[in-house]
Amino acid sequence: MSEEVVAEVAGKAGRITLNRPRALNALSLAMIRELTATLRAWRDDPGVEVVTIRGTGKEGPFGAFCAGGDIRFFHAAGLSGDPQLEDFFTEEYTLNHLVHRYPKPYVAFMDGIVMGGGMGISQGARCRIVTERTKMAMPETNIGLFPDVGGGHFLSRCPGRLGEYLALTGEVIGAADAVDARLADLVLPSSELPALWERLSLEGEAAVPTPHRVEGSQLADHRLEIDRVFALDTVQDIVRELEAGPGDWSRHTAAVLRKRSPLMLHVVLEQVRRARGMNLADDLRMERDLVHHCFHLRPGAASETVEGIRALAVDKDHAPRWNPARIEDVTPEAVAAFFRSPWSPQAHPLRDLD
Repeated sequence: MSEEVVAEVAGKAGRITLNRPRALNALSLAMIRELTATLRAWRDDPGVEVVTIRGTGKEGPFGAFCAGGDIRFFHAAGLSGDPQLEDFFTEEYTLNHLVHRYPKPYVAFMDGIVMGGGMGISQGARCRIVTERTKMAMPETNIGLFPDVGGGHFLSRCPGRLGEYLALTGEVIGAADAVDARLADLVLPSSELPALWERLSLEGEAAVPTPHRVEGSQLADHRLEIDRVFALDTVQDIVRELEAGPGDWSRHTAAVLRKRSPLMLHVVLEQVRRARGMNLADDLRMERDLVHHCFHLRPGAASETVEGIRALAVDKDHAPRWNPARIEDVTPEAVAAFFRSPWSPQAHPLRDLD
């Protein structure tokens, strides 16, 4: 194991700590490989009754779970044509599938930042714990990407049209909203996490908490409007309705969407709606097609994703030059191209997922 993934068996628990705090535990290809190898080994180890996973913050364990994939690597690899970019997504999505299908209880301590790839290694957990410090999002439309790592699967299964809302806007939600959206199972004070971490080692599966509902969801305050507006047929319809809305929430949400990649908003709406009728493996295969196209339909600096990462994390000018620049200018043909697989079923890199 590298220092970025600390894995140990303690009592009845296999314990994983993501240990890349300066990068908010963003996943590298090496980390993905270590996580996969560890989970496969523990799957067949009779001494491991339960698996627990947490992140390390700047002040020690907990405090930050995982901010996603290593987007700086995506940017550099997208510009240089590095073949490891393809390996990254194939192996990450295989890991996501492994977590969802894991035969032993898997408990995710989703404290602090939980975004993108962090959702991919936690949404399949038997027990998903959030705290008062949790900041959860699938913010990929902000960098010209889409909510991958199984995002089509778990977002499309949120109540009502919360999936479309969270996927398109990339808005950050807290603990009560995460439970309300069925993206978490229970809220614990962050001060109680260390004791539960130890108790799971001592008691194993018997100590896995049971889900419970909580009060205080802000999403619930807007559910009627979310379900009405985000059920509309197209991105143009959604934005037009929001911009015509009377309240601050409608105007804020429309302004957020106007900042996102117009092209990827259209792709994401189609992704979530297709995924609603797919199983996990088929969704991950679709997402593998989509992410390939994000870097290859328009390669190098012309990629919407490369440009989005440049603006956010490389040059940090926060002024992405989206192409096309307006939601109204995205053509159906441009969207359809993302959903044509570059591989035959027999040659697909995720063909072995069940």
